[in-house]
Amino acid sequence: MTWRRERWSADHSLPIGVTTRTQVGELVRAGDIVAAGATLAGALRVPGARRLGLSPSDFDRELRVRVGSDVVTGTVLARVGRRFARSVTAPIDGRFLHVTVEGDLYIAPIVDRWTVRATLDGVVSRSDDTIVEIEGEAWCLQGAAAYGPDAIGELMLGVDGPNADLAPTRIDVRLSGRIIVGGARVSAEVITRAHACGVAGLVAGGVPPAGLRVVYGDAVTASGSPSRGDRPTVLCLMGFGSAGLPPAVYGPFAALAGARAAIHTASARLFVFSTADIGRAETPSPDVVVTGEGPAAYAPARRADADADEGEGDQEEPAQTDEELTPSANDRSPSER
Repeated sequence: MTWRRERWSADHSLPIGVTTRTQVGELVRAGDIVAAGATLAGALRVPGARRLGLSPSDFDRELRVRVGSDVVTGTVLARVGRRFARSVTAPIDGRFLHVTVEGDLYIAPIVDRWTVRATLDGVVSRSDDTIVEIEGEAWCLQGAAAYGPDAIGELMLGVDGPNADLAPTRIDVRLSGRIIVGGARVSAEVITRAHACGVAGLVAGGVPPAGLRVVYGDAVTASGSPSRGDRPTVLCLMGFGSAGLPPAVYGPFAALAGARAAIHTASARLFVFSTADIGRAETPSPDVVVTGEGPAAYAPARRADADADEGEGDQEEPAQTDEELTPSANDRSPSER
């Protein structure tokens, strides 16, 4: 589990009932709606041709509404005549689904509407009625599991160190729409409070299984459902329970805080849209040791070696030659690197 900046792809599965979606080649940003649709209930059959006294072949010419359109109660679906007109109207609000070979119509009530939003800045590489795939470049951190819908928002640190637990008192409505880094653990109370305050998502080393059952029920599964906002979004980086974040993972969060980010629950990935230089500058190198929650410092053993080398230099100076001496990378002091 490491931070990497490269080109990624994110698949967005679409439920049944797609009405609009982006096309291949379109540029999108994280948070843009890439598909929309509706969930339908059982369809109602409405007599058509027989009511108007027409044959099925003639009935098609009298339709006033295109198949697939949304209609409201009383909408005229088909009509014949002028002075003594006869018409077929929609008995309910819903979607005009189908015309049978006998000239009857099917209308289904709409019980819910859904949208799917992009989790990457990039270009649409695939688009059909089952999936929309986006390719783009971003910083990425691979997690162990994710729960809830995809989340998009500003990244923000919610703890003071990699081993700290996110306290419920640090969650309020001012954090609405943000993705909060919760350190080693987020509890069920934190998840429910974050959802009530409109927090977009939570990122932590671990989550207690009991807390997940409280929020998501007994059937706890990781999935990327459409963005309906009916459940909070949680990304577990290390696993379950409580797991402190390694310094190489926690360190870059401070540099990336404030950047736009997205949680793609289907792949359990955190995408952060920031410049490459900022992330590399804050990522601890192998020569740096982090002590507790304080700033990084060089290892004492290497500092002692450097002091010993300086002491030897005071006793005996190196022989001078005509060639200019250039220290190698291993001989340079940490400040010169």
